[in-house]
Amino acid sequence: MHEVHSGFRAASGFIVKNTEYQGDLTAQIKMTDVAVDKNVPAGSLPSTEKEPDDLMEEKNEENQTEAAAEGEGAASDVYRYIKGDLFTSEIFKVEIQNLPKYIGFNDLKKFLNKHGINPHKIKLFSRQMFAFVTFKNQEERDKAMKAVHGMQWKSKVLSVRLAKPKADPILKKRKQEEETEGGPPGAKRAAGGQEVEEDEEEPLDIQIANAVTPLWNVPYEEQLKRKEKEVEGVLLKLTREIGNNNKAMLPWLFVQKEKYNKMCCPLEAIRPSPVQTEYRNKCEFVIGVGADGEDKTVGFRLGKYKGGSCAVVSPSETTHVSSEAKRVVQEFQQFIRTTPYAVYSPETYEGHWRQLTVRTSRIKQTMAIVFFNPQKLQKEELEELKRNLRQYFTEGEGKESGLTSLYFVRMGQRTSAGTEDLPCEHVTGEECIHEELLGLKFRISPHSFFQTNTPAAEVLYSAVGEWAQLDQDSTVLDVCCGTGTIGISLAKRVKKVIGIELCQEAVQDAKANAEANGLTNVEFHCGKAEDVLPTVLNAVVSPNVTAIVDPPRAGLHSKVILAIRRAEHLKRLVYVACNAKAAMNNFIDLCRAPSNRVRGAPFRPVRAMAVDLFPQTMHCETILLFERVDYSSNTDSQTTET
Repeated sequence: MHEVHSGFRAASGFIVKNTEYQGDLTAQIKMTDVAVDKNVPAGSLPSTEKEPDDLMEEKNEENQTEAAAEGEGAASDVYRYIKGDLFTSEIFKVEIQNLPKYIGFNDLKKFLNKHGINPHKIKLFSRQMFAFVTFKNQEERDKAMKAVHGMQWKSKVLSVRLAKPKADPILKKRKQEEETEGGPPGAKRAAGGQEVEEDEEEPLDIQIANAVTPLWNVPYEEQLKRKEKEVEGVLLKLTREIGNNNKAMLPWLFVQKEKYNKMCCPLEAIRPSPVQTEYRNKCEFVIGVGADGEDKTVGFRLGKYKGGSCAVVSPSETTHVSSEAKRVVQEFQQFIRTTPYAVYSPETYEGHWRQLTVRTSRIKQTMAIVFFNPQKLQKEELEELKRNLRQYFTEGEGKESGLTSLYFVRMGQRTSAGTEDLPCEHVTGEECIHEELLGLKFRISPHSFFQTNTPAAEVLYSAVGEWAQLDQDSTVLDVCCGTGTIGISLAKRVKKVIGIELCQEAVQDAKANAEANGLTNVEFHCGKAEDVLPTVLNAVVSPNVTAIVDPPRAGLHSKVILAIRRAEHLKRLVYVACNAKAAMNNFIDLCRAPSNRVRGAPFRPVRAMAVDLFPQTMHCETILLFERVDYSSNTDSQTTET
């Protein structure tokens, strides 16, 4: 569902909380670095720039405890990012050695949490049986070292030592180029020792298309086949995991595998997106130096910072960005090039212009959110800049962009481990934009989540409503509801809808949307799902309760799953996963055998289907319908495991 507010710093400037994809994230970054803190305040907006805390290790040999070499010049000091007063957990990092074989990220995280240790980030090297772990402060790091060192886990005695910070990727790459026998960057050395130039690169429009829409030249039918195959792989894995974690389901599982080609449930044909181009209603653009050498370029990153690249390419030739968004980008780029303020540099942390977010709707409304690092500018200078922005887009050349709402965000550097709230300052125009979906009207604020492909969202929500099997006696729990789109679209068919959402702004939108559509049987609660859902479930007395969950990329908090399992009157659950692989632990916990930790009868997957919301990329939404096992109507027996 949602995009990650803490930001996904990929080549294309994508974000992922509540999961929004602007291109192929898998191709952009190896997801072996996993931030442990998933509960990011929804008031914070994402950044497409590199922060110090994004730097994680890639090689074991980099984990030496010696300090960074002193006396290097500023330009070649690959560790200078840790010497300022900005927060980075890299300075509170350890290496845990001699880990057991075959453990995964979640195993290590649970093990540490069990012993009262709260890591900030974890990077696991399972084959080499070690992991890098960072913490928010020295106290937590020292506590972990004392607790874990010498501890036994699965017959392995663990050892812990301090770890060296990751070198800044760009400075490291530059230094390596300078040290390559004095040869210029981009030159290769032939076997005979003579320099040869690299092959001529592809045009920039092809390079950026490959980066953000890697399937742009693959026929759409073939794209759909590939995505369906990915979901099939998820179901095959889930089938194995159910067998491993709930032996009582093995007879049922055997029958299902015979029926459905070794899968635990039928996989229905993927539903395509009604539109395959210009489908994104929200895009995030980096502001930086263009790959063509032009300063103050607004667009997508050609490569990721971890790969040593900050070059930006205009979105003008991309297929997934709307013409309305491209027009705003062009006009905004013209404006910032007239200002004396430089683009923000993720390498030096200097400069100002950082990011532009553009939201559009089918009723021709457009919102722009400008992210600007104020550095040491005076309040009067910032106010003048906002006045100039307002004048440009209301009376100047930018008026032709069709902008109907403009916001300004002061985005400084992090100085602590907590994710800072970034308030939006309204500059001009309407405070929200509006959209129509399934014949209903929706208000969208700057922070609020709304599916990025509106026509395909209608396909998705229609399928959810069909699978939920609702009637006038039904109560629907809409978990991670955003602006209330799913619950509101179903409200007229049920007795009551209860929505739960972390973002306060989205909850306000949801309430306004329910009122605008004349609905009185809908209520919304603001807070973390793991905190709110147990209370809501206990208060619901209806015997006919269906949950619809549309969580962030990482899935639901384990406490939410445990609350759902305990609520025996909740018989049916529709899970909408923007990344089914990442949600696998949720699926397993729904189906695992009851135990002291997991109480209540398990669920079974009974239907699955992919819906394509992201043409030209490998990503899609996956719907899984789970139904509670009813032991009163079958001969299955289930023993409680400890």
